[in-house]
Amino acid sequence: MKRDYEGYLCSLLFPAESRSSAFALRAFNVELAQVKDSVSEKTIGLMRIAFWKKTVDDIYCDNPPQQPVALELWKAVKRHNLTKRWLMKIIDEREKNLDDKAYRNIQELENYAENTQSSLLYLTLEILGVKDLHADHAASHIGKAQGIVTCLRATPYHGSRRRVFLPMDICMLHGVSQEDFLRKNQDKNVRDVIYDIASQAHLHLKHARSFHKSVPMKAFPAFLQTVALENYLKRIQQVDFDIFHPSLQQKDTLLPLSLYIQSWRKRY
Repeated sequence: MKRDYEGYLCSLLFPAESRSSAFALRAFNVELAQVKDSVSEKTIGLMRIAFWKKTVDDIYCDNPPQQPVALELWKAVKRHNLTKRWLMKIIDEREKNLDDKAYRNIQELENYAENTQSSLLYLTLEILGVKDLHADHAASHIGKAQGIVTCLRATPYHGSRRRVFLPMDICMLHGVSQEDFLRKNQDKNVRDVIYDIASQAHLHLKHARSFHKSVPMKAFPAFLQTVALENYLKRIQQVDFDIFHPSLQQKDTLLPLSLYIQSWRKRY
């Protein structure tokens, strides 16, 4: 819960029959997401990734290892006939991302988001029993928005470890170096970089919502995370795109209420 507070809150609002599977998916995602930060050497990270590749193979052979997350994931796979390809895409993309390089351009960041966040949403739709082209289309855009926002939110943390992962093409366009982010420079050109990246996330949310009338209502719980994404994008706008502003690091205490209202209004 601590490592994926927003995902945990969203899963609580799932229909009862889908909830435990949604938690299993979230736990699987957290296990993979924390590999990069919790290992000091790439080799150890690759070993952990290899464990999850074998685990997914074993799950589909009905032989899961005796590990809590693996067992819950196996139950979810059995219950909802989840597509193995999406689970493998998440693992493969996390493996590629162990390289610790900045994204060359926004498309690279979007591809990473599509293969991790969007894949997770396609699986979530399967858990909800939704097979729908419009819902998949929305999931693709929301996943990309999620990936971009996650990259923005993590910038101060990565900076404290002398790492910058923001797309290099946008930094170069505004004449901003990695050093500017490491020094927490707040000049206008640095904020312009953040504005451009945040605008791309906003655009994906807008696209996803443009066809919400065609998306079956059953899919809406999968897209509740748009509340947290919208909230962050509004807050970053309020501080004039200063990515290091202390208010952006604070937990939104009203998020549980906002999520509940959104689920009740049947919107995303």
